[in-house]
Amino acid sequence: MSAASYSPAQLARFRRRRMRNLAIAQRRPGWVGYGFLGLVLLLSILPLYWSFLVASGDSTSARDPNLSWFPGGHFLENAISAISNPAVNFWKALGNSILVSVTVSASVVFFSTLAGYAFAKLKFKGRGPLLVFIIATVAVPTQLGVVPLYLLMAQYGWIDTMQAVIVPALVNAFGVFWMTQYLSQALPDEIIEAARVDGASSFRSFWSIALPIARPAATMLALFTFVASWTNFFWPFIVLSPQNPTLPVALSLLQANYFVDYSIVLAGTLVATVPLLILFVVAGKQLVSGIMQGAIK
Repeated sequence: MSAASYSPAQLARFRRRRMRNLAIAQRRPGWVGYGFLGLVLLLSILPLYWSFLVASGDSTSARDPNLSWFPGGHFLENAISAISNPAVNFWKALGNSILVSVTVSASVVFFSTLAGYAFAKLKFKGRGPLLVFIIATVAVPTQLGVVPLYLLMAQYGWIDTMQAVIVPALVNAFGVFWMTQYLSQALPDEIIEAARVDGASSFRSFWSIALPIARPAATMLALFTFVASWTNFFWPFIVLSPQNPTLPVALSLLQANYFVDYSIVLAGTLVATVPLLILFVVAGKQLVSGIMQGAIK
């Protein structure tokens, strides 16, 4: 519909709404907002810093009521002890975690964007009830499906293999809902119709139009999925053996003794956190872009 189809009053209302949205987007928070954000940042960093303090001390640091707020000099020693522990198999666990996290993140982004495009822009019978059913599966606890899932993996012969961790996580309901909501607002129907007039198939329209437009939301989904896969402990602990673990499972072996040396455990945990910090630094710009575009829309 062209601008000439609207009345002057409607055009004026649209202009006022656009100016108001721009003003809200460009408004800077005051000292109260910055103070609140600073407090949240401090509370978020405090557990990580406490872990570093314990990891840089000796075996009694975690139980010391007078723990110093300045780090000790044993962090590298404790980190090397965690990595070289023969019961942990750290490097194999690191490779398994990278394989699982990267594969699951790529698969979730692709299939969730594909399903989100179908639910947002394609017309087919039962679209609404099917989307509601998919979203309703989020309310089902993971623990309820562990026994049948384990039996299924045993039937396939996938126990203690990476397939048992990767395949059940190739797509999730949250990703489908996330991409459906984003594409329904960010992707105009006119572009899809123009592509169809030019002879593009549905998958061609998805690949050439929907996927590039969905990049900010897809980047956020990839980050969240990567972090969830990297830190996932419950299912890998059940289906994998200590000889073929992921990082969370391997780190749990550090405390499988009568005496738990928390300095070594937390040193290994901090080392395992480094890839996540690097990922957020590298992809931080895309993350902020996705949040801002979603907020403005």
